[in-house]
Amino acid sequence: MPVPMVGRAAALDELRHAWERVRGGGRCVPAVVTGLPGTGKSTLAAAAAQVAAAEVVLSGSARLHSPAPYDWLAAVLAATGPRPDLPVPPDALAWLAQDPDVPRERYTPDALLRLAVTTVRTLVGGRPAVLLVDDLHALDPASLSLIAELAGADVPALLLVTSRPPDAAVNPALTVRALERLAGAPGAVRRHLGPLTAGQVAQVLDHVYGDSRPSRALAEAVWRRTGGNPYRITELLAGDRDDLAGQLREAVELTAREREVLGCLAEGMANKQIAGALGISVRTVTVHVSNLLRKTGAVSRTEAALWAVQRDLGADVRTRTG
Repeated sequence: MPVPMVGRAAALDELRHAWERVRGGGRCVPAVVTGLPGTGKSTLAAAAAQVAAAEVVLSGSARLHSPAPYDWLAAVLAATGPRPDLPVPPDALAWLAQDPDVPRERYTPDALLRLAVTTVRTLVGGRPAVLLVDDLHALDPASLSLIAELAGADVPALLLVTSRPPDAAVNPALTVRALERLAGAPGAVRRHLGPLTAGQVAQVLDHVYGDSRPSRALAEAVWRRTGGNPYRITELLAGDRDDLAGQLREAVELTAREREVLGCLAEGMANKQIAGALGISVRTVTVHVSNLLRKTGAVSRTEAALWAVQRDLGADVRTRTG
């Protein structure tokens, strides 16, 4: 994101205060940052970790294609390297580190969880630390149990967690349970990141363009095109910024069918009515509506319909349907 903390300064300040409580109190303080994809959760967490400048930072996330038990801890152990001082049996450590040559002996889930907490506590070593958990929603059940357990452990750490909403999780019910335990811990911080406002998008563009400040109309167009989503703003600005207005005009060029569907939206029709009026399937209408929301930058059917009315696109369907 061109200006990472635009619209996020208050959240960063709250995470900074949480870190100060960790240093002053010596106990774990969970800080959960939630939001839809592209809203800057990882950017905010990374900024908070940088501000903390902790001596110990343990960071991990889920493996995207083949999640396995204790993915988060396995990533941490891979980054820290061999630690012969860990008070954990070698065969148990092999399980926690996802060693490919893991021994046959198995541990009960409760025993492994206790050993996992012991491993993290030893790695922290009593020093104020940051435990960074990226994409909690993608973690395996064992990792979710570990993160929830750490929230109540005597570990002097800022437990900094990012997550999409539970309905997007690999294990929705377990994710809800983990988030509830984190939020219920003493002094816990909970921040949900939404899209940027039109004014905040204008701040981003002011920073990007410097002295040649963009027009209010351009900032409004960028906001509508991206829905205020920081990632989508970054993607849009990654192109030729000198021709951004041209890019936006091109981005809303619609096919003939899309114009017809948009006209139907402007008439207040539901998907089934649109399908009947245009002689296409409801599924096809759904695809066209999704494309229209993306192209126009609208966040709802109502906003897309307003966009059509402002351009008198309702005439397209009136002409076709008589």
